[in-house]
Amino acid sequence: MYIDLIVIIVLLALVIFYFRRFSNFVYAFAIIDIFLRILNFIENNVKVPELQKLISKYFPDSIEALIYHYTDGILTTILLWVYVVIFAIFLGYVFKIFIKRRK
Repeated sequence: MYIDLIVIIVLLALVIFYFRRFSNFVYAFAIIDIFLRILNFIENNVKVPELQKLISKYFPDSIEALIYHYTDGILTTILLWVYVVIFAIFLGYVFKIFIKRRK
């Protein structure tokens, strides 16, 4: 079913409509992906069947896993490059903040 895709799209849409800045979208994108990866780690390492079912039913492993799951061929390649570019921009924002705080 498409529950995992709907959850991610709704979260990103809320960020876009609420904040309306590209930098906030990039931060939200990275936060959601990191959160999904943490949930995936918990699902794989905490052996509680109810928790594992809940996490695997409603949350994908990462945004990258969503791209692979719902797309195919050249669209997958394009979306993965967009994914990498967004994370490169995120890294630039984090690096800029790190340098500013160092002074």
